Amino acid sequence: MRNKGLYERHERFLPVVGGSGPIDLGQGATPLVRSVSIGPKAGLPELYFKLENLNPTGSYKDRFAGIAIGMARAAGVDRCIATSSGNTGAALAAFCAAADMECSLYVSENAPAGKLEQMLAYGANVYRVKDFTIDAAESARITEALSAGAASRGIQIFITAYARSPVPMAGIKTIAYELANDLDGIDDVFVPVGGGGLYVAIAKGFADLHGEAALAQMPRLHAVQPEGNDTVVTPLRAGAAAARPVSTSTTISGLGVGFVLDGDDVIATARETGGSGYIVDETEVLSLQRRLAQEEGILVEPAGAVSVLGALEALRRGELQPGSRTVCILTGHGFKDPVSVRNMGSVPGVRAITRADIEASFGD
Repeated sequence: MRNKGLYERHERFLPVVGGSGPIDLGQGATPLVRSVSIGPKAGLPELYFKLENLNPTGSYKDRFAGIAIGMARAAGVDRCIATSSGNTGAALAAFCAAADMECSLYVSENAPAGKLEQMLAYGANVYRVKDFTIDAAESARITEALSAGAASRGIQIFITAYARSPVPMAGIKTIAYELANDLDGIDDVFVPVGGGGLYVAIAKGFADLHGEAALAQMPRLHAVQPEGNDTVVTPLRAGAAAARPVSTSTTISGLGVGFVLDGDDVIATARETGGSGYIVDETEVLSLQRRLAQEEGILVEPAGAVSVLGALEALRRGELQPGSRTVCILTGHGFKDPVSVRNMGSVPGVRAITRADIEASFGD
């Protein structure tokens, strides 16, 4: 029997794409696994990880790309134009390849080599844009220039934010549907935040289920940001209604979005659900990335470790109860940031030996 694809399983909550529908490369239905080490050691026995790093291109952005490129194909468009700090570009490049569509990507100046190589491998045209996602004002001007250029050619520019691409962003809501199906009584969800689209999409997904009484209570949704990109957390904790633009200095790829996209909605939603915000130290993020690999067997890029560090920080502050059924969203695969993975390896690394060395090592 044929298994239903992601969008078919949840079509009552998703937009009608038209044509032959969304593109399905097997995205979604990612595992939810219980922590075997980090949670129990911290006194958080019901800590769970949502493994979005196991999507086809290695991130949750595939849930967006399936609808985005399906829409473009249905509209008869033969080219995709998009901005990206890395993972969006890789996802759109892959789905464009499946749709036989040209893909032009304008990416962050500091996008990791692993993500750029992945985009190129799928056949995309890739342009690294000076100051993009780093300087807030210049990033806004770059985005507007690209949006105007795309519109003049009858092409929609795709950006993974509700403020820019609300229809395909609905694909990311499916994370919430899967969480609710896989784990009853979720209390707290920790989400890494750059522009805020992932957080808002998950909130909307839970709200869909709550609205039709399929979910008794909304979980508390917490926003976690690296210290170099504090657009949301400080305003949230200070009682402000709006996010703030910053000149991002974060080294955590994917979360360096210094201009406000969905940040205002993140703040409003956190307050509605009883969630909070957490700023995490970037050195500690890299340490936790290593712990996830070497204690849990889960290889993520640094951004994927941010949510877990946020949960541990909340526990340390006494703002997360030890008995909470807690989910952390792990967003992207470790292979996307090869430098961080290389730095995780044990010293002295791979050693060259001979058969005689093997025999000697097992000798009496």
